[in-house]
Amino acid sequence: MADRCILHVDLNNFYAGVECMLDPALRSRAVAVCGSVEERHGIVLAKNYHAKAFGVRTGEAVWEARQKCPHLTVVPPHFEQYLKFSRLTREIYGRYTDQVESYGMDECWLDVTGSGCFGSGFEIAEEIRRSVKEELGLTVSAGVSFNKIFAKLGSDLKKPDAVTCIDRDNFKENIWPLPASELLGVGRRTGKALASYGIHTIGQLAGASDRLLQRHLGIHGLRLKQYACGLDCSPVTRDGEEAPVKSVGHGTTTLQDLCCAEEVWLVMLELVQEVGSRLRKHRKRAKGVAISIRNHQLITKEWQTRLEFATRDPLRLARAAFALFERGYDWRLPIRSVTVRAIDLVEEDLPVQLGFFTDAARLEREERREEAVESIRRRFGKQAVRNAVLCRSERLFSRQEAEIVMPTGMVL
Repeated sequence: MADRCILHVDLNNFYAGVECMLDPALRSRAVAVCGSVEERHGIVLAKNYHAKAFGVRTGEAVWEARQKCPHLTVVPPHFEQYLKFSRLTREIYGRYTDQVESYGMDECWLDVTGSGCFGSGFEIAEEIRRSVKEELGLTVSAGVSFNKIFAKLGSDLKKPDAVTCIDRDNFKENIWPLPASELLGVGRRTGKALASYGIHTIGQLAGASDRLLQRHLGIHGLRLKQYACGLDCSPVTRDGEEAPVKSVGHGTTTLQDLCCAEEVWLVMLELVQEVGSRLRKHRKRAKGVAISIRNHQLITKEWQTRLEFATRDPLRLARAAFALFERGYDWRLPIRSVTVRAIDLVEEDLPVQLGFFTDAARLEREERREEAVESIRRRFGKQAVRNAVLCRSERLFSRQEAEIVMPTGMVL
């Protein structure tokens, strides 16, 4: 069977690129797109290459970025423009295939296996690169390969405004010397675990013992080895199709530091209202909960736990998240932001295995109550029905909260 031809196209420094395109005077300056300092979103969301040359990093505080680059030009985000240009780039991709899968606002995979009339994968990628530059004034980097994992690695190898091909003949030479952390699916924690076992490169991961990986990382470790060996066969979804949802979460940066457990409880209870609504929208229940806590020094800690049984009830999710927080957080520093995620999702119509002492009648009443609340919110707005205790929490919340909906197929 002939190999697939997969492209990964990444808009370079997308937010900053759009701002510099809309205001040409910014092109010669070091530019960073930053959230509102007043609403405590004063972090770097994106930067251009001039700012990157001074060491400015995405995710750091604005004051840290200014220390590195005193003449840094800070601009606020214009998300409506980013959505507009994201849509326009996808329209360009759609000229070559209807198999276009978004990976965030600025990245897409394209399956051009059946698009031979437009040329080879490299030729299609080059034409896309030129079209985006000429029509939209933005630049992209593209990777061309026989699977999604290597296509993404290829788009990262040469930036900006470049195309890189990774095929079966050269992937060991080009991919295996890279740090294991470059591989999609290897996060900070997994990278540290691999390093502790002497696995520092993708090539070392490809040659690692299955027994070692499974013992310490479970099925995820075996999956990563498959990725490193070029054995990824995950499909590119067609334009308009939605990938199955793997987790649903909601997070916020609070207007003031959280200094006590009661404030954290209020924030979590607020966040899970949206998590519960989105679980219903996707017709899912959660078998686990994960939380992410960032302190005021921007250090993030994460924990997760399994639930007694699959649920989408916001109060049960909040209680599990808060119990997890109380077990894990040591309160050495106040808290800046909180995220709650429902994980290990299952279809809502699957049978729920209850514990021996679980009150099934009470669960049924809770389910009817939540259905009624959701019905009212759909008709009259999300704030139509609230927990009374949350009336005390409005001073904690910013107007910019982060929705997190992760598709399956890629483990992050």
